Formats: sequence, C-alpha cells, structure tokens
Amino acid sequence: MQYMEVYWKHKFVDEPSQIYCEVDEDRNEIRKIEIYNNGDFGYATKNLSCNGTLLSKSEIPDVGVINEDKQFVAKIISKITFEKMWNYVINK
Repeated sequence: MQYMEVYWKHKFVDEPSQIYCEVDEDRNEIRKIEIYNNGDFGYATKNLSCNGTLLSKSEIPDVGVINEDKQFVAKIISKITFEKMWNYVINK
C-alpha cells in the first residue's frame, strides 16, 4: 500500500483542495478523503461514499507524475498519518 496527500491549487468552491488516498500495488484507490476550502469533507471506500466522494476508476499516477502538473503538490505520507486523518473524518 501507498499513502498520498495531494494539494490542489485552484479557486473552485465545489472541488476539494486536499486529497488523501490509500493506493494498492496496482495503483487503485482503496480509500480516499477529500477536504474542501470551506472545511467540508467527504470520504470513500469500495462500499461506502460520504458527501459525494467516490474512488477513482482509473489508476492513480505516481507522485512524480502528479507533480508535473503545477496545480498539484503531491507527497507520500505514512500509513499512520493517513489513518489519523481517516479516523478523524469518519468519526466527525
């Protein structure tokens, strides 16, 4: 598994500004968290969707590929960091 945090620099009110995801060895999303500039959030798993967040049907690119687009800043995070964020949003 790999865990990523992605900042998306934009001015769209209906799009997330932060995305956290858990990706398997085939680059498929397992879990995802989306956070919006106004503090709203959503999350998803294969069998669960909250506030409109859905898992991607496409393979998730490596952070290097994501960072080639200047509107994104992506980095690898630890499983512990992801789990803390996951537990925060699902218990809110």
